[in-house]
Amino acid sequence: MRDFKPVILVLKIIFICVFLNNVSLAYEKTHAIAMNGVPKYKSDFTHFDYVNPNVPKKGKVKLSSIGTYDSFNQFIIKGNPADSLDLLYDTLMVQSADEPFTEYGLIAKYIEVPKDRSWIIFYLNEKARFNDGSEITAEDVKFSFDILINKGSPVYKRYYSGVKEVKVLDKYKVKFVFKKGENRELPLIVGQIPIFSKKYWQTRDFSKTTLEPPLGSGPYKIKSFKPGKSVTFERVKNYWAKDLPVMKGRYNFDIVKYDYYRDQTVALEAFKSGEYDFIQENRSKQWATLYKGPAFDSGKIIKEAIKHEIPQGMQGFAMNMRRDKFKNKKVREALIYAFDFEWCNKFLFYSQYTRTESYFSNSELASRGLPSKEELKILEPLKDMIPGEVFTKVYHAPKSDGTGYNRKNLLKAMKLLEEAGWEVVNKKLINKKTGQPLKIEMLLLSPAFERVILPYQKNLAKLGIDMKIRLVDSSQYINRVRSFDYDMIVVVIPESNSPGNELLYYFYSESADIPGSRNFSGIKNPAVDKLVKMIIASRDRKELVNRTRALDRVLLWNHYVVPNWHYEYFRVAYWNIFDRPKIQPKYSLGFFNWWLK
Repeated sequence: MRDFKPVILVLKIIFICVFLNNVSLAYEKTHAIAMNGVPKYKSDFTHFDYVNPNVPKKGKVKLSSIGTYDSFNQFIIKGNPADSLDLLYDTLMVQSADEPFTEYGLIAKYIEVPKDRSWIIFYLNEKARFNDGSEITAEDVKFSFDILINKGSPVYKRYYSGVKEVKVLDKYKVKFVFKKGENRELPLIVGQIPIFSKKYWQTRDFSKTTLEPPLGSGPYKIKSFKPGKSVTFERVKNYWAKDLPVMKGRYNFDIVKYDYYRDQTVALEAFKSGEYDFIQENRSKQWATLYKGPAFDSGKIIKEAIKHEIPQGMQGFAMNMRRDKFKNKKVREALIYAFDFEWCNKFLFYSQYTRTESYFSNSELASRGLPSKEELKILEPLKDMIPGEVFTKVYHAPKSDGTGYNRKNLLKAMKLLEEAGWEVVNKKLINKKTGQPLKIEMLLLSPAFERVILPYQKNLAKLGIDMKIRLVDSSQYINRVRSFDYDMIVVVIPESNSPGNELLYYFYSESADIPGSRNFSGIKNPAVDKLVKMIIASRDRKELVNRTRALDRVLLWNHYVVPNWHYEYFRVAYWNIFDRPKIQPKYSLGFFNWWLK
């Protein structure tokens, strides 16, 4: 009889070797991580395609901001932070601007992540430094995460809720371990954490506002400032990461100064008189009528619309369902019918806009037509929790003839209000049960929006609804929005090409009660919660798209906002002192890739 023990032993050795080899390959160090698919840029890439790595770094650029500021700490719920403070801080990874969602190493030279993405190890670049010359270590990374969770805005606790623990493995190696569940985005999310100096912040209170310029590790530091009026950033000459592939050709201005203006009208006149160099315009009337004159005609000022492929998300009038008047879905739908977009677009916007009919507009993630077979598999288990129209109707915002006589839509609105238990008594819309009239305060920050709200206000008055417009300063507006102290506000809910964790504080039930979250409407919907979790757990692009379209349908048919409009360009004007790369990034304006002639 043959002895098989030596053969079995050899087979075991081969199996163990293969197994260990596979484990090694699964956990191999890499320079980048993509949400889906593989990174575009290989490990030996020298710079992003949308930059010019050989441009001169020089000169001073003057920019503008609206309102005021009282703090250099943008990570807490208190205060009104200055503009562009992200220039001060480096992150572990950098997101490219020509891929849906891929990150490359910055402070982290390499990463290690298993196939199931249940943890990630960051191998820090030993050359990484804060701007005082001190090393960036794994202890600083752990400290940064802990302080954001414990003393930062409540939003961070929700955003990073999937992190189980952070382990310092050695001086330059740190591991993030994630809770059980399917959240493939978490390794990329923690790669975006800004890194603070533990030594610096141990002697300061992170939970308080401050006008002491903080220590960072980014390409700029604060050179000087006049509280509430201006901030001047200075490029760090010995910036540790200036020669890394992710930083080549970027941040090319020596000085960047922000001047603060009372409102956008004053700011525009200051731009045209040469007080600052670059402006991005989001008001159609001003773009059509005020960007003209001798400086434009002579070419001293360039006016340009730059096409992009950035999802436009949802801009709309958010209705605060924390208040009883908005809890009935039919009331919210009626308020949508009362808004006459076609008239506004024709007479106020110079026909420049497209009506928004998706929370993921200008992207493949937007729902279209009736649900596909794949979407139905996602939606049918939630059938008892979502509006029936999700399955039977294609969502379209109400449309008028643009004449200003919105009679058909107002009749539909009135019918919905009656079905919801309201009636008109002496020209006032009254709740049949409580006897209380329907009054709405529209809280505004920008006076430019009054011209849009006033015709809306008139249409609501025809329904017996009393709308008051309340214009407040930036500090009061920020505080009221953070504490959800409003009836309706104008909101922008931006979306990326790869939505994930951010959906938790836009739409998730728990975020509705977290001060400072972006769940503006106070959405508490178990079906939305399930869909958000499914999107975060998506294993590939196809699954992500189908799940996101399903969520889009549920959000739209619940009528949480009065949809506004969008456009697919950056509308910019600038004095003719700039050059920029030949390749425009798909998903960013990329202003800090420009340089001075």
